Amino acid sequence: MTSTAETTLLQGIRTDLFIGGEWQPAEGDRTFGVSDPATGLELRRVADASPADGIRALDAAVAAQAEWAATAPRRRSTILRDAFDLLVERRADFALLMTLEMGKPLAEADGEVSYGGEFLRWFSEEAVRISGRYGLNPEGTGQTIVSHRPVGPCFFITPWNFPLAMATRKIAPALAAGCTVVIKPAELTPLTTLHLAALFDEVGLPAGVLNVVPTSRSKDLGASVIADTRLRKLSFTGSTPVGVTLLKQAADNVLRTSMELGGNAPFVVFEDADLDAAVEGALLAKFRNIGQACTAANRFLVHEDVAAEFSRRLGDRVSELKVGRGTEEGVRIGPLITDSAVANTAALVDDAVAQGAELVTGGSKLDGAGSFFAPTVLTGIVAGSRILNEEIFAPVLAISTFRTEDEAVEKANDTPYGLVGYVFTRDLARGHRMIDRIDTGMMGLNTGVVSNASAPFGGVKQSGLGREGGAEGIAEYLETKYTLLVGQA
Repeated sequence: MTSTAETTLLQGIRTDLFIGGEWQPAEGDRTFGVSDPATGLELRRVADASPADGIRALDAAVAAQAEWAATAPRRRSTILRDAFDLLVERRADFALLMTLEMGKPLAEADGEVSYGGEFLRWFSEEAVRISGRYGLNPEGTGQTIVSHRPVGPCFFITPWNFPLAMATRKIAPALAAGCTVVIKPAELTPLTTLHLAALFDEVGLPAGVLNVVPTSRSKDLGASVIADTRLRKLSFTGSTPVGVTLLKQAADNVLRTSMELGGNAPFVVFEDADLDAAVEGALLAKFRNIGQACTAANRFLVHEDVAAEFSRRLGDRVSELKVGRGTEEGVRIGPLITDSAVANTAALVDDAVAQGAELVTGGSKLDGAGSFFAPTVLTGIVAGSRILNEEIFAPVLAISTFRTEDEAVEKANDTPYGLVGYVFTRDLARGHRMIDRIDTGMMGLNTGVVSNASAPFGGVKQSGLGREGGAEGIAEYLETKYTLLVGQA
């Protein structure tokens, strides 16, 4: 049952395709439904883009590219800043919309508005700081000029777990650099991206600079856009297997790519750690966004001297977490995104227990409507358990132990992934060793949250290519050009 406020918000969302600055139906007037994972009820029906619609969106982006690239950096900056200001003004609407279509608690959705908005503000400031260099070459025979220009039309594929932030994290640097965009939001959560497009339209973003094509035919639409030789950049956030497929498709036209892929984050607690801080960090690193984050801690590696106490304290806290629809007061754990996600989580937990793990709390699907799984703590995870090798993407915390620093490092690095790691220790020298020894693109040292718009986000190994955010983020959308100037006029 939706409230009056929810109904009013949903009725105000534009659900057509946004192409060339206009809201248009999909080819054949096809639509698909978007449901609330907390109730299973349909929220709205959305235009279902065909591959031909995807090409029309690319047509619009290509047509707008030259003029947008020539637009003064200050103008691009102002549009991004105006979008940030309007997003902050309407934060309650965006937060509620994300809670409805994705399920996260309202307080966390509000936090995502802050986080996602910061990419608009950060890159509004970076837009006017794109620079090059000029100087005499070493031989003294001419002047070296290094300049940067927009890479060109971009295609973005975003996930369902952070429907606002994953869009702004890609759109903002692209627009700041002077690139036009076609974005395909996740089929499960397209409403937030469509609402964001309407916001950009309202603040005066020129027609064709941003185009949004929701679809239930992601593979077909994506393949058609990626195969088009006019496209110059592909950015994807999602699973590693899908990323590998997209990289193969992108290779045919030698596209610039950014890939933010899967994770299997270690959370290492040494014997000298502040256990209170470690428990708080664990709750953030594991249960933020219902555990459905690529940055979520996946493997908790705890020194054997403190494992029992850490597990006891954590189990007590987790058992108190309130589960329910994200709009309810005090809810910390919302639904998983689909029933199939619940089934997969149950299979991972059952496998761990069958292998010898001990269930401290939770461990099962909750009865009733919606895709709810009880927040879970497991201890004594045995080597070979699926839960150590697969991305959990659920509110399930799995603890195993280690004895020495070398063993902790070996276990932390025993994965093809390398997105983020978390380490808790009071020993500053050990902390610095972990920065060097744990093979990840990011690290939280005595903290369970690392993401910030001003910092480079990304991983190594099978966790991806490139960085989003920070000064590095805008470089992903710029080509470097070198000119040798010889002689004088």
